[in-house]
Amino acid sequence: MTEILVLTAEDEPDLPGLDEVPKEVTVTHVRDEQALKEGLTRADVLVVTDFRSGMIERVWPDQPSIRWVHATSAGVDALMFPALAQSDIPITNARGTFNRGIAEYVLGAILLFAKDTMGNLHYQRQHRWQHRETRLIEKQRVLIVGAGSIGTTVGQLLSAAGLEVEGTARSERDVEGFRKVYAQADMLERLPHADYVVITAPLTPDTEGVFDETAFKTMKPSAHLINVGRGPIVKTEALLEALKTGELAGAALDVFEEEPLPEQHPLWDQPNVMMSAHMAGDFIGWRRALGEQFTDNFLRWQAGDDLKNLVNKPRADR
Repeated sequence: MTEILVLTAEDEPDLPGLDEVPKEVTVTHVRDEQALKEGLTRADVLVVTDFRSGMIERVWPDQPSIRWVHATSAGVDALMFPALAQSDIPITNARGTFNRGIAEYVLGAILLFAKDTMGNLHYQRQHRWQHRETRLIEKQRVLIVGAGSIGTTVGQLLSAAGLEVEGTARSERDVEGFRKVYAQADMLERLPHADYVVITAPLTPDTEGVFDETAFKTMKPSAHLINVGRGPIVKTEALLEALKTGELAGAALDVFEEEPLPEQHPLWDQPNVMMSAHMAGDFIGWRRALGEQFTDNFLRWQAGDDLKNLVNKPRADR
């Protein structure tokens, strides 16, 4: 009998959307190390919804029974520990599920800065009538760092809204909706041209910490950073310094080097920063959508068909 093991965080509900999994298949939700450890030597498929605890790497057995691992996220950096990354076990991800939600978040952040929405709220709280002029987003230039699945959707939505979109990826290529996609190695050369820099890249050894003091000094002082990729791509202290000194006009941050962000962290009080709790793509009904996406892939797997959304493990593609 086939068993699906679902690792779920202690504070999260069981994964919905598994209604179409055949009744003869056992679905087991686990939330603690002992249950996970036992399940990894018994179950056939591991579905991961808990990426914060590091539990999988700690209890991963020498001889797992698992034949396929599915991540209910776009990024899979939490699964790239050596024993799994170097094994023959295929990994799939939730590519596509969060694209539109993240794209809308980015467009909203750009509009927030262009229309000085934070200024409106500030003056409203003061009961102060303060007329200002704001920017049009039309023909503003955007650089999307990480023109993969999510980045492409973001770029196409921004292009439809009238912005001029460039991107970076591992190699130069043509992507619909982008004026041009450059190689990631050319990022520093493209930063000075951008009014908005959007990070949608995965966390890899090549992207970790690339937004450092040098990157921020390269950007326009009038530019805004939007990070919906991974927190460690941005060096927080360098970002904070750039915001305080005026090297950067503002930032919209959905991800952070440390999550949750500590209550006393100075980013909370930066007037030119908008923050959210790693939720840019989490639309109403997203958990069910993830379960249904996995179920569709599971039925393919059962039928012997190729899995969708296979991850190239050495590169940890998004």
